[in-house]
Amino acid sequence: MDVHVVAPDGMDDPLRPSGGNVYDRRLCNELAALGWSVKEHHVRGTWPTPAPTDLAALGEVVSGIPDGASVVLDGLVALTAPEVLVREADRLRLVVLVHMPLSGREPWQQTSVERAREGAVLAAAAAVVTPSTWTRRLVLDRHAIRPELVHVARPGADRAAIAPGTKSGGELLCVGSVTPDKGHDVLLAALGTIRHLTWRCTCVGSLDADPAFVDLLRRQADELEIGDRLRTTGPLAGARLDEAYATADLLVTASRAETYGMVVTEALAHGLPVVATEVGGLPEALGWAPGSGRPGLMVPVDAPAALADALRAWLGDPELRIRLRCAAEERRATLSGWPATAETVSRVLAEVA
Repeated sequence: MDVHVVAPDGMDDPLRPSGGNVYDRRLCNELAALGWSVKEHHVRGTWPTPAPTDLAALGEVVSGIPDGASVVLDGLVALTAPEVLVREADRLRLVVLVHMPLSGREPWQQTSVERAREGAVLAAAAAVVTPSTWTRRLVLDRHAIRPELVHVARPGADRAAIAPGTKSGGELLCVGSVTPDKGHDVLLAALGTIRHLTWRCTCVGSLDADPAFVDLLRRQADELEIGDRLRTTGPLAGARLDEAYATADLLVTASRAETYGMVVTEALAHGLPVVATEVGGLPEALGWAPGSGRPGLMVPVDAPAALADALRAWLGDPELRIRLRCAAEERRATLSGWPATAETVSRVLAEVA
């Protein structure tokens, strides 16, 4: 059984980690373990804003795939290329991975052209795969697609040793590229209001995606007089990322948009509680511990005061910390791995074939 996977060039670049890249790589590996012959095509380009030469290069790749083949396409590439893919839909079985719809997080952020282009690709696909039920609902709300063609294959999580934690609970961790979408400015504003408490915050993620925003954050940290308690590491992967989770007490994410939130399940896989914004697929990723409630606290998006209240409660209440740690360990036991993700996608591929 052959399956062709079309993904952005740089999928394996450790300096450009992303949830989508991790998902694509693990999916390829696990589909191969299930017996699929996976043929990878990494396409260069400025996705999701491709130049005409990028679209031409994608066209060459796709046109070279044999008739009747099953093709899994990363949405970062696929959703921007209806002029390439729609004409190929009659001869190929196209399955689009929608990690994040590209036509804006909210309807008012969309242009009619963006929505139409994205919709044309999804309508031509034999199936669509999303990382969460929230994303599936979003896709169905925006586009006229038959519901039975849109599937959920949640990202897996590799269960790790439980992080021991510290007595004070003051080792905070934030993981994600430093961009406005990840809400680092909201996090710093919250931390500034609790600077009288004992804590340190490590921020793991690329500093190159939005240099102007990074400069703004540095000025913000100086103004709040918390710069000496913040540590930035740049992107981490593998053992170094595991070490960051293992030495933390709490994951904090102030994201303004997430279709799932793999960092949340990565933290839970280490038994770490989470404080996160109640946005997109984050509540789904955080989930519930059997019999113990949420393994963390959720706050409204763009609400630094609420985030500060949650962090103040965490730092000031030892019983709360114990309860959330227990819930995180229980939730850890319920996490599914990447083989389950691949099994879902494998069933989708079998159906479209």
